[in-house]
Amino acid sequence: MNSITLLQVAWVALKVNLLRSILTMLGIIIGVAAVIIMLALGAGARYDVDQQIKSLGGNVFVVFSRGRFSGGARQSSGSSQGLTELDALAIEQQIPEVNVAAPTLRANGQLIFGNLNWSSDIHGVTNSIYQAQSWTLSEGRTFSDAELASAGRVAVIGETVKRELFGQSDPVGQTVRVNKLPVTIIGVLKGKGQNTQGNDQDDLIFMPLDTVRKRISGMTLSSPKAVRSIIVQVHDERDMASVEQQMDSLLRQRLRATDGQTPFSIRNLAEMIETRSQTLQIFNGLLAAVASVSLLVGGIGIMNIMLVSVTERTREIGLRMAVGAEPKVIMKQFLIEAVLLCGIGGIIGVTLAVITSLSMQYFAGFTAIIDPYVVLMSVGFSCLIGIFFGYYPATKAAKLQPIDALRYE
Repeated sequence: MNSITLLQVAWVALKVNLLRSILTMLGIIIGVAAVIIMLALGAGARYDVDQQIKSLGGNVFVVFSRGRFSGGARQSSGSSQGLTELDALAIEQQIPEVNVAAPTLRANGQLIFGNLNWSSDIHGVTNSIYQAQSWTLSEGRTFSDAELASAGRVAVIGETVKRELFGQSDPVGQTVRVNKLPVTIIGVLKGKGQNTQGNDQDDLIFMPLDTVRKRISGMTLSSPKAVRSIIVQVHDERDMASVEQQMDSLLRQRLRATDGQTPFSIRNLAEMIETRSQTLQIFNGLLAAVASVSLLVGGIGIMNIMLVSVTERTREIGLRMAVGAEPKVIMKQFLIEAVLLCGIGGIIGVTLAVITSLSMQYFAGFTAIIDPYVVLMSVGFSCLIGIFFGYYPATKAAKLQPIDALRYE
């Protein structure tokens, strides 16, 4: 009896007990689907991290001020000062490895255009922010020197703000109200999409630093140059450690910080994102390992069902041996049945995984990347499970004596 005939016999045997076959495959289906989904989400998370690092540049620091802000005005913390624009200038000029240092000031605001309104993050910036965070314009222009110096009522908006307030129309030249302040749109940022935390990077509005400080945040003259953070871009990623040490020393000196006092914090964005990615990868790996247990459970279920099948078909096995079937043919038949069960279960699991991953990507916004190698490996592994757990029942069937098998009731 050739392999094709044995495959046909195995298929008929599975169809005779269709419901039992489906229930037997359930463990394999769930296991394969779960493993593929977890690995796809892990690969998607890694892709998001790579894209975010690429959009920021892997050579970016953010220096945050730890000074307290109250009513828009920064209050002193002990004897130390908070960060100012002059600190950003000092970092850029006194540390040779620094490419650009961009001071920023953040606020929240309500944007109103006609009968539409949208709440967004407002960033007070200088034109150095475009280089520091790799922003480019899709429409319009950046701020002029006069607009920066005079707290001009102008703004550059992100793609999300454009979509929510202007739809398909051109926003450049239009006037919106930002916290009751009339502001003219002069440009639109090229979209970056979501970051690894799921936050929309395009839901923002850039305005001149003094405009946000004086007209939006309402800072007092006691802190005329105060900023919340400084975005620092380094020429070469290999100099990151050296630059961090130099910035720490420089800022401590400028802010007159004592040994027990740190009025600022320095964060390496690439390291933060990479650390989160590694944590997520470990978590997904653990979930995939747990999901793999269901493959083992499915294999045990298949062994159990195949043993039941051998018992139920004892007389059939005896009859086949009586008419000349060799033990190795009987063994091969039951192995093919086990592999067929696992193979079909694996294919159904892959289909379920693809549908689930695409659904999660479409409806929940997750990035899921299914590696064809992972799919082939999952199906192949499920077939190996069929061979491993089907071997004992097949061996038991092959060792039956024809006379004893025919007498079995």
